[in-house]
Amino acid sequence: MSVEILQTHKLLDSCQAALAKNFTVHKLFEAEDREALLASVAPRIRGIAAGGRIDAKLMDALPKLEIIASFGVGYDSIDIEAARTRGIHVTNTPDVLNDAVAELGIGLMLSLSRRIPQADAFVRAGRWAGRERFPFSFELTGRTLGILGLGRIGKEVASRAQGLKMRVVYHGRHKQEKVPYVYYDKLEDMARDSDWLLVVTPGGKGTEGIVSRKVLEALGPDGALVNIARGSVVDQAALVDLLRTGKLGGAALDVFIDEPNVPEELFTLDNVVLSPHVASATQQTRDAMGALVVENLIAQFKGEPLLSPVV
Repeated sequence: MSVEILQTHKLLDSCQAALAKNFTVHKLFEAEDREALLASVAPRIRGIAAGGRIDAKLMDALPKLEIIASFGVGYDSIDIEAARTRGIHVTNTPDVLNDAVAELGIGLMLSLSRRIPQADAFVRAGRWAGRERFPFSFELTGRTLGILGLGRIGKEVASRAQGLKMRVVYHGRHKQEKVPYVYYDKLEDMARDSDWLLVVTPGGKGTEGIVSRKVLEALGPDGALVNIARGSVVDQAALVDLLRTGKLGGAALDVFIDEPNVPEELFTLDNVVLSPHVASATQQTRDAMGALVVENLIAQFKGEPLLSPVV
């Protein structure tokens, strides 16, 4: 295709190669003078391949912009309303990462409950060879898992949790009639009745701080939080305080409010497992995400239905 697109962020090598094969690509993230590059190519740009924030100002700078193809299932970094009012399509990359994210969610739960990072450190430090006894841990079997956000990924987590003999309940905007799990219309009530609260709801203003201090206090000193969604969904200051004071049993976190910055107080806590936002970071998943970015762009410029439209 002779279509010219703007690549605003560095993407996976396989994705960038496919973009270069199909389009004329202008790499904004590599430009020494971003304003100069935009001024020279803006009138010809019809699409954006994005991996981060896209605001109304950039949309307005590209008069022929038709589509923003985002690399990722979350799209809270894109001004969706601005795109909608300007008639610009937005796509994301759902489904292809469901299994990878669900796997990490379960992995974080197992790591926290069975103290896997601590056990590894215990052996490496020679403490086992020194005949020291490692403390007992806790099983997931028989525990109640409350899922905040029973969407595609939430359902994959739920099925895996049932395989671990856990009881699954959920909270969301609406009760889903065709799922075999108990629905809670109040998040605080679900937290109070759960041993684990796993967060997999979309980010954005609508869910900002939804896991509040009250919700975390309801989860309690025997409960644990797992966040594989967005850092903004949780009251991070309250989370740190409750973990530090023992009013929350534990947390396993893949996401944070100010990534890659993580509250230093968490580094010293033994009831926390930390992960650097890698829930979808497997080679096969990221390759599939990149391919979907390219496929959506191709579909747009061929006049075909988009594969995964948001707007």
